[in-house]
Amino acid sequence: MSILSVKDLYKSYDGQIYALNGLSFETQAQDFIILLGLSGSGKSTLLRCINRLIEPTKGDVLFQGQSIIDLKGIQLREYRRNIAMIFQQFNLVKNLTVLTNVLTGRLGYHGLGSAFTKQEMDSAYFNLERVGLQDFAHKPVKQLSGGQQQRVAIARALMQEPRIILADEPVASLDPATADSIMQYLAQINQDGIAVICSLHFLSLARRYGSRVLALKDGIKAFEGLPTEIDKDRFKAIYGEDAKEI
Repeated sequence: MSILSVKDLYKSYDGQIYALNGLSFETQAQDFIILLGLSGSGKSTLLRCINRLIEPTKGDVLFQGQSIIDLKGIQLREYRRNIAMIFQQFNLVKNLTVLTNVLTGRLGYHGLGSAFTKQEMDSAYFNLERVGLQDFAHKPVKQLSGGQQQRVAIARALMQEPRIILADEPVASLDPATADSIMQYLAQINQDGIAVICSLHFLSLARRYGSRVLALKDGIKAFEGLPTEIDKDRFKAIYGEDAKEI
């Protein structure tokens, strides 16, 4: 059974134009799915519908066979524990320490005012070690480079003990070498058994790290298959006749 199923999903922000237009696909537990497409093609909208940051107009999203569209309150909170999000702009609290930011990944498991346990503290240090930041735990985030801050965001996501990580253009603001290193961390997480759905702009990274590609154009599925299957013609079908691969 698929861990995540998107079925005939639509999203319109104005009731006239669809940012997602009848989109369907399946995600298996071992998948590293790369979302490709121009800005405005629906990639971010799709990710936000999956974790219910925004509400789909119609259609369904199923997690482990159960619809999540009508979840509310505690049930929605429990679902979101399984779906961690990594953002392009990191979404960290810059004046707080690296360790404190990582620990916020456990807030979905806590009531108001409850303290973090020793086990959670140990887990935070372990996840910082996984991303090579064990020596930065007590530094303020604002003192870190962009690539280091994105690694903090990855460690925070791992604190949720998620089944799926959604990464919304996680390397768009990073230089090529740093972007590749971030993708390596995500690939290792995927190999450890966590599904990854990651939106990117660069086909080279998709070919290097993706197990499957889902390409969107105007909210419609333009291609689904292996990264190696995207030849020159398919590339132009996704990005337009005048597009050139870089």
